[in-house]
Amino acid sequence: MPDLLLELFSEEIPARMQAQAADALKKLVTDALVERGLLYEGAKAFVTPRRLALAVHGLPGRQADQREEKKGPRVGAPEQAVAGFLKAAGLASLDQATIQSDPKKGDFYVAVVEKPGRATTEVVAEIVPDIIRKFPWPKSMRWGSGTLRWVRPLHSIVATFGAEGDEPEVVHFSVDGIEASNVTRGHRFMAPEPFTVKRLDDWMAKLEAAKVVADRDRRKEIILNDAKDLALAAGLELVEDEGLLDEVCGLVEWPVVLMGSFEARFLDIPDEVIRATIRANQKCFVLKDPKTGRLANRFILISNLVASDGGAAIVAGNERVIRARLSDAKFFWDTDRLNGLASRMPKFQSITFHEKLGSQAERIERIVRLANELAPKVGAPVALAEEAALVAKADLLTEVVGEFPELQGLMGRYYAQGENLPPEVAAACEEHYKPQGPNDRVPTAPVSVAVALADKIDTLVGFWAIDEKPTGSKDPYALRRAALGVIRIVLENGLRLPLMSVFSCAAGGKSDLSALASVSLSEGKYSPKGTAEVIDDVLQSHRVAGLSFDKTKTLIDLLAFFADRLKVYLRDRGARHDLVDAVFALEGQDDLLLVVRRVEALAGFLATEDGKNLLAGYRRAVNILRIEEKKDGRAFAGPTVAALLKEPAEEHLAAAIDDVKARVSKAVAAEDFEAAMTALSDLRQPVDAFFDAVTVNDADPALRENRLKLLDEIRAATRGIADFDRIEG
Repeated sequence: MPDLLLELFSEEIPARMQAQAADALKKLVTDALVERGLLYEGAKAFVTPRRLALAVHGLPGRQADQREEKKGPRVGAPEQAVAGFLKAAGLASLDQATIQSDPKKGDFYVAVVEKPGRATTEVVAEIVPDIIRKFPWPKSMRWGSGTLRWVRPLHSIVATFGAEGDEPEVVHFSVDGIEASNVTRGHRFMAPEPFTVKRLDDWMAKLEAAKVVADRDRRKEIILNDAKDLALAAGLELVEDEGLLDEVCGLVEWPVVLMGSFEARFLDIPDEVIRATIRANQKCFVLKDPKTGRLANRFILISNLVASDGGAAIVAGNERVIRARLSDAKFFWDTDRLNGLASRMPKFQSITFHEKLGSQAERIERIVRLANELAPKVGAPVALAEEAALVAKADLLTEVVGEFPELQGLMGRYYAQGENLPPEVAAACEEHYKPQGPNDRVPTAPVSVAVALADKIDTLVGFWAIDEKPTGSKDPYALRRAALGVIRIVLENGLRLPLMSVFSCAAGGKSDLSALASVSLSEGKYSPKGTAEVIDDVLQSHRVAGLSFDKTKTLIDLLAFFADRLKVYLRDRGARHDLVDAVFALEGQDDLLLVVRRVEALAGFLATEDGKNLLAGYRRAVNILRIEEKKDGRAFAGPTVAALLKEPAEEHLAAAIDDVKARVSKAVAAEDFEAAMTALSDLRQPVDAFFDAVTVNDADPALRENRLKLLDEIRAATRGIADFDRIEG
């Protein structure tokens, strides 16, 4: 069957747009073909810096003929309705229509419209220009006097269609004066002359000869393998970087891997700064010395051509730029260490965190106060937690982080270590941002945990207080990530943390922090007073002004948000979201660790035969109770009256409920949820026996009311574990 080859040749496409553009071209073209009845066997998109291409295999030569029946008006319908039918069906008169009978609707006209299929080339010539004109580039431009918008000026279009062994046909169409043909070009410098192509295999082979590797994955493979080989030959290891590999792959059509070097004196700079400098400015890979584990003074660059001098001039040019950039980085590094973290703190007074939440200095003070409260709960020394919270954000105003924001936290650790701050404080400077994603590690050091929780919880409570919550897919302040970070820290460290209490502490209000830096820092150095004493002075000497918001409603809403995030977290690990709802529905369930333990125990119980049968009995009881409560317009709440328990089965059930409630309460208080489930399972037999032997809606109103109250007691007994009303299935 014939194949379609489409190539759009232009000026350089930004690397960040290439992969998405290739996917979009494939989807738009193939969807349009299928929509028009042209099914295909396979399709593959290609992208290089100067071309976007698509090959579609196994297309039919033309569309199938179509036969369609169009139902018209009833026989004898008004002339206007008949005329409309004839026009829509393309008929000259009613003689070309047939009459069909319907037992209910009578006789009506039917037109049989036969539409011959068009040649595939005609269909392609129709759909491709429209796709090109409406192509979804993130950014596009117009050039010259034309009206077409494309990412960069479009120069030529290749469009061929034909079966293997045949001379393919050029699909004729034009876009903004650019005529489709079978002519393309190779590498800009090494093979700029035009040449003709046929099908995919011919196109790829001729491009390869013209110094263009069309397959993106193959270019990546060439770069990675050649870089590793070059590093190995020098006794070094390549520091792999998938993001950088994707980017440089989009910058070259004919990758040539070269190695350069820089002065060893720059190795005094932290490895991460060297890597960020070389990566950001020159798109080069760094190399590691396996003997020391640190970076070597070499780098790998990817050229887009084979130079006559073997790449010496290209390497020398990159070395000059990298030398200048590393000189800047070294200056930033030395300046930051000379000035120290303390010198940065007063500047936070004039930096706004959020117009409704005050300055960065106010935010830091809130984090300090909250870390103070959290420290005993996570096993961290209070003084160290306070000191870490005070300096954790200081590196945001350093020169290195200003140049490379992605190094925030990490540089704080380096600077804290350089100033001989306690190791726990230095570690917290980096780790308090973690986890920043589902695959990021969770801090485990107590001081880091205290500051990380304080940072994230302050953010969440603050934005909830000003009603800046995530809506739909929008989450500009990454509040979902912050909540998930709190959940992971709590659960993976096994922390017992009552969230409502912590939220309440965080929502206590904002302090007047105008003197924070001047009180806690003196002439760019830490005050002779201990950090804890200084913070106490600040808190005690300034009035706390509360934010204007409904604290109780806000914090309950925030806890519900955590419940939703916990459901997502547990669902990804195979847990049932309805069980999370059932546990959170109980009053006072804000200890995430206990919630998860309850959910796990409940899931295990409901997987047993006793659990399934008890859930069925519970639903039967609650359904009866709801129906009768609606009928009577009142609630039936226990306890029951013992003297009205007439049947042995209801006496047995009442006694079992009292016993189970006591055992469940004792087990829950001891946090032994397995024992609580075991106790609950003992309700199964009495509940089954009750429904087998007892009529709930007895003719005696007193007996009926007492038995309905007994059903409510079943609900009350299960509420010691979870709200069974919320359990699905």
